[in-house]
Amino acid sequence: MFTYKKSKKVLVLTAALSVLCSQSVFAETLELDLDDAIQRALMTNPAIKIAVSEKKASRADLNAARAGRGISIDVDHKSGRGGYADPQPVTGTGTFSKNLGNSHSNSITASIPIYTGGQLSGTIAQAKAGYKSSVLGESKAYIDMKKTATDGYFGLLQAGNLENLSQESVDQLAEHLKNVQAQYDVGVVAKVDVLRSEVALANAQQELIQASNTYDVSEASLNKVIGTPLDTTLKLKDTLQYNPYENDMQYCLDYASMHRPELEQSRLAVDAAKGAVKVAKSGFLPKVTASAGESWGGSGSNWPGDDKENWSVGIGATMNIFDSGVTLSKVHSAEEKLVQAEETYRDTVNSVELEVRSNYLNLREAEKRISTTQVAVAKAEEDFHIAQVRYMAGVGTNLDVIDAQVALTEAKTNFVNALYDYNTSKIALETSMGVPVAVPAATTALSVMSTAVATEE
Repeated sequence: MFTYKKSKKVLVLTAALSVLCSQSVFAETLELDLDDAIQRALMTNPAIKIAVSEKKASRADLNAARAGRGISIDVDHKSGRGGYADPQPVTGTGTFSKNLGNSHSNSITASIPIYTGGQLSGTIAQAKAGYKSSVLGESKAYIDMKKTATDGYFGLLQAGNLENLSQESVDQLAEHLKNVQAQYDVGVVAKVDVLRSEVALANAQQELIQASNTYDVSEASLNKVIGTPLDTTLKLKDTLQYNPYENDMQYCLDYASMHRPELEQSRLAVDAAKGAVKVAKSGFLPKVTASAGESWGGSGSNWPGDDKENWSVGIGATMNIFDSGVTLSKVHSAEEKLVQAEETYRDTVNSVELEVRSNYLNLREAEKRISTTQVAVAKAEEDFHIAQVRYMAGVGTNLDVIDAQVALTEAKTNFVNALYDYNTSKIALETSMGVPVAVPAATTALSVMSTAVATEE
């Protein structure tokens, strides 16, 4: 029989199960400010880890290129068994034998390049330029990730502001509809006023739905950037604010010319191309190598073959005197790639300057809009209040109130858009200038060491 105690136990178990399920179903809530978002992105985003991995790979390539100047030691061992396919007569015995036997041989050879016609030095120059470029690439990845995280953070703030404005518009129109309905009920206004108010409210509700969806998408996007689960609920501590930017355009241009990673990377690409030309031209020149070796073993020796020792020391030289134009074609190709690298560098200089100028002008344009839209918001609020009072007094129209409310929402939207554009333009300007990023503590030491090694000659 299903007793009261049993039913109570079932209810308790059901409640406990519900709590456990709710903990796994409901998303986590995370509070963070802009600095938190940036640091999380720098620590977790795959783009940073890829840049660090590329730097390590380039460092290994540089080590390999430098090691080419050192001694190379090769060890060789061979073991075999063989004999005649058909038995052969053994002299003086009257017998036949296949002469089966084992053979073992060992050798060790050491060699070192003396002269390579510039092949080694050119290869090292390429690898060094590549490594220095990858170190700059890591710095660039941090700078770009700061912009990505900041844009995502400001984007979520902006989406929240626009959602709040949409909600405010819905609330204002809903309240106005109540007033219109009340006046219609007592026969003061016509049915058309009620209908127009209902349509305006429905349109505002549709905009609110779209704004809410935009906020959800922006929240998921920021979660992806900072490495948190996409369904995490984010509570942002900051607001969009206006903080004056004091530097002029010339300062920004000069700073970018000294700190923008892409400029130095482009110059290093020229150095790498020069190294490639040197490597290609080495095909016309001789290669000189010194070597020393020793070997043991021979036919019939016991494993591992340590008898019949031989040694040798010598210098060898090789030179290609004819290859049907292969080397010449490689030289021509390398020289044209050098021209491409030089032109790319020149184009990069112009592109960086244009980017800085554009971002600076966009910043100042948004700055001007902030002040003008503030005035527009104040006037729109006053106009909306007057339209409401006039309508309630019977000397204004319903359309005046709706138009004033739309104008007020538009003015506030323009204001928050100006704030958003100003803040995003500022981070875009700093990114185009190459303003460095405060690297997380876990990677600071590694980055400093990498920078120091990159400046080695």
